[in-house]
Amino acid sequence: MAPQLPTLEQVLPLPDPIEGIVTADLIDSNGHMNVVHYLNQNSEGADALVRNVGVDEAYRSERRLGLFTTEHHLVYYSELREGDKFSVHARVLGRTDKAVHMMTFLFDRSRQRLSNTLEIMLVHVDLEARRATALPENISAGFDRHISRSTELDWTAPICGAIALRR
Repeated sequence: MAPQLPTLEQVLPLPDPIEGIVTADLIDSNGHMNVVHYLNQNSEGADALVRNVGVDEAYRSERRLGLFTTEHHLVYYSELREGDKFSVHARVLGRTDKAVHMMTFLFDRSRQRLSNTLEIMLVHVDLEARRATALPENISAGFDRHISRSTELDWTAPICGAIALRR
């Protein structure tokens, strides 16, 4: 059975969405936004949430810590074409001491429908040792606030089932 997809109204409570318009340079030979741009826009939406939690350029340069994507899963539901307005909303699904499971939702605002999703597994890394390391308390607390908001939503994220936190 296919997962129930969220509506725009259901994702609007997710904080700090990014917004944009599909421009001519994002269109491929099929007349819709190219796959690399779906990935890029979703990645930008995820990054906005991660920066909100405190993992930004200063965090990386001063603390020499960061987040690496170890796995992702893109699913397409409807195409975006030139001139379409869109928004990307991010949701944190869970975390361990070293990893974060999240998902982004790219909405076609012109037609009020879900265009695609990106499910992501992030691992917290020491940028000098290039190895996984525990999230600092302040960063963990930031992700925990997003997880708390996520559990209060009245809809289940349409995860792929292949990406999961190892506990």
